[in-house]
Amino acid sequence: MRVFANFLSLIFLFTFSAFSCVSQNQSERTLLLVLNKSAASLSVLDAESMKLLRTIPVGDSPHEVVTSPDGKMAFVANYGAQTPGSTISVIDLIGLKELRRVELAPLIRPHGIQEIGGKIYFTAEASRAIARYDPAVNKVDWIMGTGQNASHMIAGSKDQKNFYTANIGSDNVTAIELQGLPPAASRIAQIPVGKQPEAIDISPDGAEVWVGLNAEAAVDIVSTAEKKVVGRVDLGARPYRVRFSPDGKRVFSTLPNTKEIVITNVADRKEIIRLKLDSSPLGIVFSRDGKWAFVTTIQRDSVLKIDLQKLEVVGQGETGTGPDGIALAEM
Repeated sequence: MRVFANFLSLIFLFTFSAFSCVSQNQSERTLLLVLNKSAASLSVLDAESMKLLRTIPVGDSPHEVVTSPDGKMAFVANYGAQTPGSTISVIDLIGLKELRRVELAPLIRPHGIQEIGGKIYFTAEASRAIARYDPAVNKVDWIMGTGQNASHMIAGSKDQKNFYTANIGSDNVTAIELQGLPPAASRIAQIPVGKQPEAIDISPDGAEVWVGLNAEAAVDIVSTAEKKVVGRVDLGARPYRVRFSPDGKRVFSTLPNTKEIVITNVADRKEIIRLKLDSSPLGIVFSRDGKWAFVTTIQRDSVLKIDLQKLEVVGQGETGTGPDGIALAEM
C-alpha cells in the first residue's frame, strides 16, 4: 500500500509540475494581435515564433487595437466599411474569444484608440469627437467634441491630461488639455499643420507630437508647450503611421507607396536609414524592451518581425485579408 501511495504521489507531483510549467509559459508569452480589415477578424500570433494561434471574429472593418496593461484583454475599434461602425469589441486574450461588443452610438466610426491608466480613449471620426470607455464599468464615461472634420487618430500623454487628434479634413491637430481626473474642465486648441494629417504620435516625454501629412509626404513636428509646428521632416512619400521608439530617440514612419520604413533621429531630425521591404508596410508596434518591431503589410498580407539592433526582418507571420491595426499583449 505504501509503495502504491508513493507511486500516486509521484504521479501527482509530476502532473502538477508539468501543469505549472505550462501555466507559467502561457502567462509569460507575448501575443501579437493583427486586425484584418477585409476579413472582420483579429489574428492572434505568438510573437516569438510568429505562429498563428487563433482567428477571432470582430466587428466590420476593424482598424485599430490596444491591450490592457496586464495583457489579458484587447479592445478593437470597429470602424465599419460601407456602413459606419459604432462598436468596440472586447477580447479575452486568455480564452482567445470576443467577450462583448460595446455599442457606442451615437458615436460613429471609432478609429484611433489608446489605453492609458486602464481607460480606453478613442476617436469617433464621423461624430467629430474623442471619448473614453471604462472597461471596469463597461460604459463610455467621457466625450469631448473636436469640432473638426475626420478626427482620425489619437495620441495621449501618460498622465491622461493631454490628448491630440489628427483631423484629416481640417488640416489641423486638436489639442485637448484635461484639468483633473475625471475631467472637471478642459482647454481646447486647434493647431494648424500641413495638408491631410493622419498619422500621429506623442513623444514619451510629452514634449513633441509628430504628425504625418498624407498630401505633403512629410511629418510636421508640433511643440506641445508652444502649441505650434516647430519643424518638418520630408519623407518623399505618404507616412501611413508614425511611431516613436520606446526610448523616444527614433521615429519610425511606414511608407506603403514606396514599400519602406524610414527611421528618423529625433534629436537632429535627420534620417538614419530606410528599410526596403517586399510589401507595403502599414501598422507598427514595438516590444516593451525596444528589441523588436512588428509591422503589418499588404500586397502580401502578412506581419513582419524586425530586429531593431540589426535593423532587418527576422520573421514573418500569417494574417487574414487586409491586415492593418496591430498591438502586443505582453503578459
